[in-house]
Amino acid sequence: MTEVTAQRTKWLGDCEMVSWRAYIVGSALLEYRLNRELQLAHGLSMADYEILVRLSEQPQQQMRMSELANEIAHSKSRISHQIRRLEAAELVRRIDCPSDGRGVLAVLTEQGLAKLQEAAPTHVAGVREHMIDQLEPDELKVLTRIFERLTTRLRGLD
Repeated sequence: MTEVTAQRTKWLGDCEMVSWRAYIVGSALLEYRLNRELQLAHGLSMADYEILVRLSEQPQQQMRMSELANEIAHSKSRISHQIRRLEAAELVRRIDCPSDGRGVLAVLTEQGLAKLQEAAPTHVAGVREHMIDQLEPDELKVLTRIFERLTTRLRGLD
């Protein structure tokens, strides 16, 4: 960092730094724990689980790959890699988009739906135990407002 940049940077104050570090460590530990529980019990990563959930919520349980990447905030190449792994496990398949020859749809298979239904209770129990039950209802509302605001802002930067 140049001296000029350092002079213009508004450094974090003590309270800001404590908040930032608490978020970084807490979110990393939460994601690690939830991911580990899904991996051990069902052989799915959190990212795999999220793809299966998003597809299950769509009409005909299918979604354009580009929309899926946007929904879960992953790059198109990362989504392609994950879908390739899920295809190998026969949980998802890819088909050409009938309305656009260039587009590709990810489609949840019957096996994928069964795997999701098997894994969902484990995931929900973990979310409840490690997060929801640790917070007061008012804290959950504040957390929702904060992350909806951040998500809206960050999606608008692209």
